[in-house]
Amino acid sequence: MKVTILGAGAYALALSKVLIKNKNEVVIWTPFEDEKNELLETKTSPKLKGFKLDNNIVITTSLESAIEKSKLIVIAIPTTFIRDVLKELKKYIKKDNHICIASKGIEEDTCLFIHELIEKEIKTKNIGAISGPTFATDLIMEVPVGLSLASKNKNTIKIIEEAFSSDKFKLYPTTDIIGIEVCGAVKNIIAIASGMIDGMGYPISTQALLITHSLHDIKSLIHALGGSKKTILSLAGFGDILLTCTSDKSRNYCFGNLIGKNATKEEIDEYKNHVTVEGLHALKNINKLIKRRKINIPTINIIHDIVFKDLDKEKLIEHLMMDSVDF
Repeated sequence: MKVTILGAGAYALALSKVLIKNKNEVVIWTPFEDEKNELLETKTSPKLKGFKLDNNIVITTSLESAIEKSKLIVIAIPTTFIRDVLKELKKYIKKDNHICIASKGIEEDTCLFIHELIEKEIKTKNIGAISGPTFATDLIMEVPVGLSLASKNKNTIKIIEEAFSSDKFKLYPTTDIIGIEVCGAVKNIIAIASGMIDGMGYPISTQALLITHSLHDIKSLIHALGGSKKTILSLAGFGDILLTCTSDKSRNYCFGNLIGKNATKEEIDEYKNHVTVEGLHALKNINKLIKRRKINIPTINIIHDIVFKDLDKEKLIEHLMMDSVDF
């Protein structure tokens, strides 16, 4: 089938490798002409070490031609740009197009998750989301990985499985798209905190304390937003939290580590200028969401105030030692 990937970041490029290996016709859309030309000329990208662009992949800056005759559209762009892209996409999208969300996060002003944005702008029910413990570098190495696949549409699940599933890429279906998106956004926040704890000099035992507390916090948030509590035990939940909260391959973890080590503002700004730290946007927006909905998740409040309001980092440790969690 023809599959269109919106975005040319590291994860988008890694997914293109999975899709082309599965004998799909793959088109990558980028709004940037220079990015398109660099990919076509060098067949590589500075965003993903070890990536080699397959000769059969088409790169275009035309959204209309990118999705023409495409059965599946994969969204792999930063959340901050998704609404604008959707406004353009709805001019060309057809009723039989299916959408797969590979991005993570929520919109800043509205606090809407990505599937809610799509429903609002395009008014389609052909929406799915994939999320789980995978780094882009691992995907291009073709190691065995598993992800959660969420959709309320059985046909959408079937199409996404057909496009992606292989002997090295396993998808586990669920109908809880709310829970999957919550996990995908919040795990980046917890990764910042876990990196911070490491940077402060605490051992992995203390990180494990944070992770365990956070699993219960995320479970409560999923339930409060109408999702299923058991989603926290999925690959998008515990699986992805385990990966991003314990690995220095995670950009969010590394960012938190800088804060924990008391890096200078210049060092932190330099890192943010060269690397997309998704957890920063998620932290700001999830914190806004839980306050707006009056949901009590103090761990997120504390992480937010450490990152954005210079709250003493030890307040996180104090919270973990004092908070009562019903395990």
